[in-house]
Amino acid sequence: MPDKYLKLGILISGRGSDLQSVIDGIEKGEVAARISVVISNEPDALGLKRARRHHIPAIVVCHRDFTTRQAFEARLLEVLGEYGVGLVVLAGFMRLLTPFFLKEYPMKVINIHPALLPAFPGENVQQKAVDYGVRFAGCTVHFVDDGMDSGPIIAQAVVPVFSTDTGDVLADRILKQEHQIYPKVIHWIARGLVRVEGRRVHISGAGKDVESSLIEPVV
Repeated sequence: MPDKYLKLGILISGRGSDLQSVIDGIEKGEVAARISVVISNEPDALGLKRARRHHIPAIVVCHRDFTTRQAFEARLLEVLGEYGVGLVVLAGFMRLLTPFFLKEYPMKVINIHPALLPAFPGENVQQKAVDYGVRFAGCTVHFVDDGMDSGPIIAQAVVPVFSTDTGDVLADRILKQEHQIYPKVIHWIARGLVRVEGRRVHISGAGKDVESSLIEPVV
């Protein structure tokens, strides 16, 4: 694998649709990275099949096979090290990572969350957004720290929430945006365009439109 490419280790627990968006971005030449390994903590995760279809090493490290969280994370680190991973990408990985893991990849673990953080961390957030009555929802790519969806925010995408939405309908709308921004963020990191200062994340070359705004509902 050429050195010019950032080596990714992608951690999954389920169907791997965000994983697929990264694979697609790489195969289109839009992401300056390569997936070295996909690891699932669930043996039956559909994402493992996605990886193998693209000839990507796909490994199961089931958390239930370990007596402690640290032992589980030590095995994850071992596999990531074997594949020379430089950036850990969480793509529907349903386990919180502890400082034991994160100290080995400081500001080198990213996650995508289906809400506009810091609103609605945790799980089932699309339904929570609908129930709360927000007018906008979306997704957030952030660095991972030892809190719950609390790390510095890299990028966000916004979608409207309509009065007829269910949690599932909103989730589908958000997912389309996840598939757009996650590969982009990985490409920015691979190109060295991302810099972190405290909670602020700076993207080199990013433009701004000080007059932009969103209003919902439109009447």
